[in-house]
Amino acid sequence: MRKLIFILCLLLFCKTSAAAQQYELVIEGGRVMDPETGLDEVRNVGIRDKKITRITREALTGKRVIHASGLVVAPGFIDLHQHGQDLDSERVKALDGVTTALEMEIGVPDVAGFLKAKEGRSLINYGTSASHAAARAEVFGAPLSGVLVKTHAGIPEILPKSGPATNQPATLEQIEQIRKRLQAELDAGGLAVGMGLQYTPGATRWEVIEMFRLAAQRRLPVYTHVRSTGQAEPGSSVESISEVIGASATTGASLHIVHINSSCLHDSMDCLSLVEGARARGLDVTTEAYPYIAGMTTINSALFNPGWQEKLGIGYSDLVLPDTGEHLTKERFDEMHGSSKTQGVLIFANTQEVVDKVIPHPLVMIASDGAEGHPRNAGTFSRVLAQYVREKGRLTLMDALRKMSLMPAEKLGHSTPAGRQKGRLQERADADIVVFDAKTISDRSTFERPMEPSVGVRYLVVGGTVVVDEGKLVPDVYPGRALVGPGKVASERAM
Repeated sequence: MRKLIFILCLLLFCKTSAAAQQYELVIEGGRVMDPETGLDEVRNVGIRDKKITRITREALTGKRVIHASGLVVAPGFIDLHQHGQDLDSERVKALDGVTTALEMEIGVPDVAGFLKAKEGRSLINYGTSASHAAARAEVFGAPLSGVLVKTHAGIPEILPKSGPATNQPATLEQIEQIRKRLQAELDAGGLAVGMGLQYTPGATRWEVIEMFRLAAQRRLPVYTHVRSTGQAEPGSSVESISEVIGASATTGASLHIVHINSSCLHDSMDCLSLVEGARARGLDVTTEAYPYIAGMTTINSALFNPGWQEKLGIGYSDLVLPDTGEHLTKERFDEMHGSSKTQGVLIFANTQEVVDKVIPHPLVMIASDGAEGHPRNAGTFSRVLAQYVREKGRLTLMDALRKMSLMPAEKLGHSTPAGRQKGRLQERADADIVVFDAKTISDRSTFERPMEPSVGVRYLVVGGTVVVDEGKLVPDVYPGRALVGPGKVASERAM
């Protein structure tokens, strides 16, 4: 009897002790949603040491308590495709619910320099792939600058200008030099091999396979902007998707195809059927899209090599300068395409009908392709929640959260163990959390005002630190941390 009483007292003490435990931050009474487990209940969340340590119905005490009644508490959104890495872009990303924004499509020219420049200066988590385009440009004697400069598009120089480094095929010796350069960038912390094939049209099919083979050897994914766009053969969207799926199949490398809505345009659903088929046969192929009808790139890149109008199905007037709204003419295009100055340009080549079919597709995750000059930099994630969940009813809230958090986290898990701790609202996961009002969250950025912040994100927590508080950015906090690949992790362990 005494033993039973002792055990009951011990259990009561443990329960009371746990309830009285002090957390650094408590999010109280919100609708807690986790796309992996399907949890969708009112809960309290306790955070300590940058981690979610408790999710419970029980009352929790904390140094700071956020009252989230009537609000959604979800994993912070992960943007795998974010070019704008400047502080202004980070601010609008945070107000759009993003806790991690990675430059994975093409990557930066200097991984080590990029990581060092952002250390201790970032609102949100960051990282990059190793750039095939930059490695190729260096081997061809036209290296890109690795310095983080704020060009018109708000991005460092990641795209080579159209010329021999983009248009000429590489010799076998040059291909080996490109491989070695990429190996060094992966050792510096690159999360994947990034390839912008439409910007390096001279890259042969064999060069592509060799880069995929390198990624497979390092057990890392390839992120790629495919080679071409349009319906005309050869060089159709379908052919371009088939090329990279074939490279994945023959090498074993995991593949992520960026902005399939932008690369495939009117053939987007056909291209998605190729991704479905590859996955049904065991290939690790994933893709993404953004909810806008216009894309954006640099006007002096190889994307605008002769034949671009036929491939994209547009004319000069469909190209618009983001800072002035000027629709280009042939004369203005020729002047800017031939210039050495980097200039962003909007490309109106898609339709709302296509975008509305792509975004709800179950295999499509959300990524912004964000940079200053385009509203997707500030509004992508809130736009999906406002339009496709609340207004059009094409997605459930849980499905939208899955596309914006869990799916990118699962892909990121192929690059770094840190990815397995993100995109989930679970005990022991990283405390990267968005708290928003599902009734009011909305994008406000437009093509005329592309940096207008979204509304409806009430709180954003990055690594346990509040960076958006009651809808406003907290000044002078920089909790963002680098996500690095296994090459960097291994080198740090050896030191």
